[in-house]
Amino acid sequence: MKTIGLIGGMSWESSLEYYRLINQAVRARLGGLHSARCVMLSLDFAEIEILQRENRWDEAADILIDATRALAAAGAELAVLCTNTMHKLAGQMETTGVLPLLHIADATASRVLADGLNTIGLLGTRYTMEEDFYRGRLEERFGLRVLVPPERDRAIVNNVIYDELVQGILAESSRGQYRRVMADLAGAGAQGVILGCTEIGLLVSGPDSPVPLYDTTRIHADAAVDWALSEDSAA
Repeated sequence: MKTIGLIGGMSWESSLEYYRLINQAVRARLGGLHSARCVMLSLDFAEIEILQRENRWDEAADILIDATRALAAAGAELAVLCTNTMHKLAGQMETTGVLPLLHIADATASRVLADGLNTIGLLGTRYTMEEDFYRGRLEERFGLRVLVPPERDRAIVNNVIYDELVQGILAESSRGQYRRVMADLAGAGAQGVILGCTEIGLLVSGPDSPVPLYDTTRIHADAAVDWALSEDSAA
């Protein structure tokens, strides 16, 4: 079994899920007392959020690259960035060559395509829904048609993430808002919806949506276990 390196804390609410899901998957596959070989470095999300908000992405990239080096020094063989939004900086992380990076959008798109879907809704932070680093990757690399909510609903989805989910607040009123947004995406032609923020799966699940949901936290964790238990060391 190879060693997974987790860059967490963005937020720790979802990083906790990564640790649980990865260890549960290893136990399910290997049985007995098996658990995952993994190392986690958990960052202070308050510091990261300031850099996001002030558009200081180069400084944020330096933090993630330093985290990758620390994981490698601790014995990790793969970097798993436990957040969708910070994959905006995946290119900078990959160019260092410190560790291979398991890209969350690639793992998710592969699952969507395996299910035969070609039009997918996307929820996440405003960075993930509006910028090209995530939507563009899904469209250009995987040929998916990506639908996002209108501006008003993007603001609702984003604000629930930052004001509630990353702080451990699960409000029934917000679940209702997400249900409506997902139903609207389905009505616009989405065959499924990507939960493109690692906290959204804490709030909503399959019964909340009229179309299949793709929980990026679970998909990413499963892909990390696939890698850790595979013969091939390439990410």
